[in-house]
Amino acid sequence: MINNRDRSYYIGASDTSYVVGNWMTKSFTRWYGVKLGIYTMDYKTDAMMAGTAYEHKILDSLKIPGLTKDRQIIKGRLRVNLDGNTDDTIYEIKTHKAVKPFKVSKSYREQVWVEMYSTEIQKAYIVAYALEDKDYNNYYRDIDPERISWHPIKYDDRFIQNIYIPRLCYLSECLDRGIFPDERRVVDV
Repeated sequence: MINNRDRSYYIGASDTSYVVGNWMTKSFTRWYGVKLGIYTMDYKTDAMMAGTAYEHKILDSLKIPGLTKDRQIIKGRLRVNLDGNTDDTIYEIKTHKAVKPFKVSKSYREQVWVEMYSTEIQKAYIVAYALEDKDYNNYYRDIDPERISWHPIKYDDRFIQNIYIPRLCYLSECLDRGIFPDERRVVDV
């Protein structure tokens, strides 16, 4: 778990949906204001709190030799916080309600691609854990290996090189200058 929750100045891997999404929305404007330090983002949901509480327990339950938790990589304005990794594999932890099977969303996949780009590690898994109702009320419950699912993520260099990097570079310039970005000025390669 990363202790510094300040989201200003840096763009994280979990921010990828904002970087590559529509910049003419209220949610983007609010997000960009957080990056400029104008606003803070301090809301917490039960799902967010449970995910944070169980993250290390899930990683520990995997018993992966050489696993490092909470590694942080900074490249310019990009700041990536990995949940867990070894020298050759990234493990991104996600929790979800047990009533539905976990599906890898586009934003989760893009987040992991940025983690892979920042680390140059070409192997990654989203490790999903199904939370039962009791898990939200008691963070001390043991991890049930039967509720863990593994989702391999194949790196997409085209997305990184042609879409993500041009937008990240432009947003970084705008943040440095303290100006609002104009999406029309970015040309995806």
